[in-house]
Amino acid sequence: MLIRIKGGRVVDPTDGRDAVGDVFVENGRIVAAGDRTPDRTIDATGCVVMAGGVEVHSHIAGGNVVMSRLLLPDLYVSESAPDGHPFAHAGGSGAWIGANYARMGYTTAVEPALPPSNALATHLELADIPLLDRGGLAVMGNDDHLLALLRDGESKDAVRDLVTHTLAHARGLGVKCINAGGASAFKDGVLKLSLDDEIPCYGLSTRTIMGALLDAVEAIKVPHPLHVHCNNLGLPGADDSFVATLEAAEGRRIHFAHAQFYAYGVADPENPLTGGFRSAAERITAAMEAHPNATYDVGQVVFGQTVTISLDILRQFGGRKGAKPKKWVLQAGDAEGGGVVPFLYRPRGPVSSLQWAIGLELMLLSSNPERTILTTDHPNGGVFTEYPRIIHLLMDAEERAREIATLPAVVSERSGLASIEREYTLSEIAQLTRSGPAKLLGLTDRGHLRPGARADVAIYRDDKNRTAMFANAKLVLKDGRTIVEDGEVVEWGFGKTLELDVEADPAIARRSEAYLQDRFGAGLDTFAVPDAAFPEAAVFEDVACRA
Repeated sequence: MLIRIKGGRVVDPTDGRDAVGDVFVENGRIVAAGDRTPDRTIDATGCVVMAGGVEVHSHIAGGNVVMSRLLLPDLYVSESAPDGHPFAHAGGSGAWIGANYARMGYTTAVEPALPPSNALATHLELADIPLLDRGGLAVMGNDDHLLALLRDGESKDAVRDLVTHTLAHARGLGVKCINAGGASAFKDGVLKLSLDDEIPCYGLSTRTIMGALLDAVEAIKVPHPLHVHCNNLGLPGADDSFVATLEAAEGRRIHFAHAQFYAYGVADPENPLTGGFRSAAERITAAMEAHPNATYDVGQVVFGQTVTISLDILRQFGGRKGAKPKKWVLQAGDAEGGGVVPFLYRPRGPVSSLQWAIGLELMLLSSNPERTILTTDHPNGGVFTEYPRIIHLLMDAEERAREIATLPAVVSERSGLASIEREYTLSEIAQLTRSGPAKLLGLTDRGHLRPGARADVAIYRDDKNRTAMFANAKLVLKDGRTIVEDGEVVEWGFGKTLELDVEADPAIARRSEAYLQDRFGAGLDTFAVPDAAFPEAAVFEDVACRA
């Protein structure tokens, strides 16, 4: 079937398009305009046509996500779900995630923390999310097998082979490194870790572990750069950790998770423990300009109740005293550990307001939105359903000023947000939410509307109220099928789980089998993700490595 999307304002920065025109769809793909009569015409007059949104960092599956639902069952409300879908009406369920992303025009989402030891359960949850393609980033950097290889001075080839095997066995789309060595150090009583601190038992540092993973990801040609969660998240002076980590990459490709939580400079250097923090957005921006090898997602804070989910057990242990409501769960697992800590970003609270301002400041100072990806680190900085409001604030300086006027003076005193007049264009929003994250993940078939792309298309009524505009798309196509009309799901279906197409060396598989049997008394089969575990056929789809 040939579909013509007619007369909309087509916004595709990868093709230099921002003008009224048509988009043609056939057999689930974007095709070039031709002379044939379309079988269906969609009137997009007065609307904005973009590629489907791509989410690079959102906690939507995994053990800590499940724990967060149990700990705060009233945090989410599921309004609609496919008939007969297990647990579809549970708070924060897969149906809730898929429906709410789809309503906003998103068609792909990635879980950034796929623990190899819990890969099967995480993939089963990902497969339970309708309407979206999805994937996960395999977590490494605290696992004993890797750290032992590095401690024993094994070759770069051995580390590369272990990373390849982990990606293949866990069926990951990329590699995530979370406070490298931190979970291991925590077990020996360490409560704060910096880039060059020694990790007990291994004699390693975060720099050493991260550097080995950076080399391995490059050697394997993983499309997505190493996805790094730095040391000292959320602390005054965290900007030092960010810049030091950026420099430690030494030109290798690196992606920083939730950069807003590292854009905290010490407010009073003479009293660093009591002086609090101030925005370091300008410093982070300058550092990024000097290092074109790096990208980051923002981790924008939004006001209200949320729950923080992280495998960074050092940070979650430190943050447990601020839990609101006063309940939390921490676990120190073999490789990662982590925790779930409820948190309230107080509306009009001075600390929360400054965090809110810093995220917006980072995006508004960026000269390249494709390297500055919109996230809330869902649900850590807030729920992803707040994206439309964030987009509104980026596009409308007057709306931003009205919001700032309601906030404490610390926003103007300790950040530069109030003085920024920039307004994002629709093309820049497309870079921030479509082309940028798609390129970052190596997904060449989406994030744009050029011929050959997947027919993942979002059509929005052009409205000065950008919150309303981006909250409820007029029409969303997934692989050419209409899944949303006027903000409501009209066809439930399931996308694919994206995995990197890599093949592990048989020697490292045998070595991993021996390691696991010795350590756990259980081998690779115990941690496998077999196709037979999924009720639907062909759940997974391969993504090629870089040439």
